[in-house]
Amino acid sequence: MIRVLIADDQELVRAGFRMILESQDDIEVVADVANGVDAVQVAREKRPDVCLMDIRMPGIDGLEATKQLAGPDVTDPIKVVVVTTFDLDEYVDRALRNGASGFLLKDAGPTLLLEAIRAAQRGDALVSPQITVRLLKHFSQPQTQRRAVPDVDLTERELDVVRATARGLTNGEIGQELFMSLSTVKTHLASAQSKIKARNRVETAAWAWRSGLMDD
Repeated sequence: MIRVLIADDQELVRAGFRMILESQDDIEVVADVANGVDAVQVAREKRPDVCLMDIRMPGIDGLEATKQLAGPDVTDPIKVVVVTTFDLDEYVDRALRNGASGFLLKDAGPTLLLEAIRAAQRGDALVSPQITVRLLKHFSQPQTQRRAVPDVDLTERELDVVRATARGLTNGEIGQELFMSLSTVKTHLASAQSKIKARNRVETAAWAWRSGLMDD
């Protein structure tokens, strides 16, 4: 079972999410809370597999709560999927930098919501398609505007897997395109992520676009 905590200040939204999630045989809602402070406290107590986190909430907002639960300095992070009505670039950027394993708009629909939860539980990341397109455009800015990226010694197959990941392909799709088994794809991706110090697929994709790898 995938254990999920829901954090949203609107009771109707929490009830709607709970209804969607509890209709699935592999998902259990362990709690729902209405503010960021409770989200952090309850998540640390119950240790859910995934937290669904709204952004604008009383106490502390969802971005700060995400940082406290999944940020770079957290020893034992909890996976967070940010679900919000606001798709401002600043929110997306902060959420991902604070360790979020996904970013969805509330109108994305039940299917994407469930996919994002399952992806986060697997250690992958899912971002709403419309946001992904904007992220790729943001990171594919002219080389002169890019931040310097350290030279990393990736193998040719690792580079191929990273490029495919940055294009939004799943591991299965990467395997089909590159004629690799699923386990081989996972091995190359894990090795590349370790070398570039990326914690998930979104950070891997961002690194690829920032570094100019996608210009080839």
